[in-house]
Amino acid sequence: MEVYSAKFVTSNTDVKKCPEPDKHEYAFIGRSNVGKSSLINMLTNHGKLAKTSGTPGKTQLINHFLINDEWYLVDLPGYGYARTSKSQRGQFSAMIRNYILQRENMICLFVLIDSRHDPLKVDLEFMEWLGENGVPFVMVFTKADKLTTTERMNCISKYQEKMKDTWESMPMAFITSAETKLGRVELLSYIEELNQLEME
Repeated sequence: MEVYSAKFVTSNTDVKKCPEPDKHEYAFIGRSNVGKSSLINMLTNHGKLAKTSGTPGKTQLINHFLINDEWYLVDLPGYGYARTSKSQRGQFSAMIRNYILQRENMICLFVLIDSRHDPLKVDLEFMEWLGENGVPFVMVFTKADKLTTTERMNCISKYQEKMKDTWESMPMAFITSAETKLGRVELLSYIEELNQLEME
């Protein structure tokens, strides 16, 4: 798939105010500072589509972008960032939860994980919640340019080892780097494949 247009549509805090659910939609989420904005900009070939910041937790809204006039890419707030206030984290979690559970045209959630770290409880618990609620998702390991090929595979293996006790089958996993564009073709091809499916 080639991305020839990527346009900002709207930002809000309420799933009910999202655009009409008449197109396939793919949402990206992860812990703050996981490299989500950089990955979105890499995928869309647009350096400033999603706002990057040196301050984790920059994304605090549900941001919709229209890609190729055909499907929506959604940038969701990060989860588990300690420097936001407790009440703010509560608002984020409610916003995220409502979007994920109520947005009927959300075809797949891309859960971003920093490949440089050992499995983190917050990521494992979030994916566990997705599984319990039947939310379709894939794992996207970011910042892979910081690791050797062996280290990348070990990262995935560590997550699979942690998850094997509660998962009958492992979610699909992609390895990416916003710096080198590793995984771009694979992610866009996967979205293109899902775009062929009819929405129920």
